[in-house]
Amino acid sequence: MAAQKLATISVEKPWGMTNLPEPFTAATPLRIGEIWFQPRAEEPLLVKYLFTSERLSIQVHPSDEDARARGLPAGKEECWYILDAEPGASIGIGTVRPLDVEALRAAANSGEIEKLIQWHAVEAGMFFHIPAGTIHAIGGGISLVEIQQNSDITYRLYDYGRPRELNIVDGAAVASARPMAAELRRRVDPAVSVRLLESGHLGIAHVVANDLSPLAADLGPMTIVPLAGTVAASGVSATPGECLWIDDIAALVVSPDARFLAAWHRS
Repeated sequence: MAAQKLATISVEKPWGMTNLPEPFTAATPLRIGEIWFQPRAEEPLLVKYLFTSERLSIQVHPSDEDARARGLPAGKEECWYILDAEPGASIGIGTVRPLDVEALRAAANSGEIEKLIQWHAVEAGMFFHIPAGTIHAIGGGISLVEIQQNSDITYRLYDYGRPRELNIVDGAAVASARPMAAELRRRVDPAVSVRLLESGHLGIAHVVANDLSPLAADLGPMTIVPLAGTVAASGVSATPGECLWIDDIAALVVSPDARFLAAWHRS
């Protein structure tokens, strides 16, 4: 049995924060938008914290098939667990009406896409699934955990005038521009253990210490993201703001007050 605490990487972003929330309290002159947990070699999943003071770009990720057609190794499916949100904060998932490729390209080029994206009010404890091909954007004033395929392919459709490269042609080609399906959103009861997602690539559970039932021995290696308390395995422990990789849940030891997200790859 093995366990490893994953190293962190802080990433500056134009939409990031200079004062990070708990448990990341150190003030910095940099606008930190992401804290990555360095995955093990060839690990198919990547975990990040995101901190937003402004809206992120409106973007889309390709499926594996679309990525490979463009010479890339894999696409990107992801999900978000909302840790904190300022009053009025929102995220964009889907479009208010279906758009074909030409209509989407025109909306991205004109900026109309900012009005056509479907914005959803958010609060702490909400969970969202973002399948590949879903048009999405994260608004300002939000802290969240993102769990995704370990792929860095993003096509920006619109970026509010920021001087960053857009990828409108490829983005429109791989997007499925339509309203968000209701099953992509759910609220998580902090006192209840539950499987949140079993999709093409991602298995996600919310686990409370007195009920480990969402986890099964046949799930294989997994990544643990503590939300409260302490989670340990094979003598290695992690608390909120850290991330733990384990190869066998039989080694898992949790404190009575522990609450965490568990993520595993579904091949």
